[in-house]
Amino acid sequence: MRLDKYLKVSRLIKRRTVANDACDADRILVNGRQAKASYQVKVGDVIEIAFGQRTLKVEVTQVADNVSKSDAPAMYKELA
Repeated sequence: MRLDKYLKVSRLIKRRTVANDACDADRILVNGRQAKASYQVKVGDVIEIAFGQRTLKVEVTQVADNVSKSDAPAMYKELA
């Protein structure tokens, strides 16, 4: 699954276009490297998202095309 779609489906970012823009602005790191929106997300990847002063770091635990809102947090595990 593409990175921008994963961010939207997992509800880490609300809209796919916003996720795409964040990738273009180099605010998304996957496994410590800048990632493009077309990056193929795999289970075990560590994604870091820069939200202004705050950085969210998560590990991908599941990749699925359609997930309900209540099941979305099961797609990743937050890291300290």
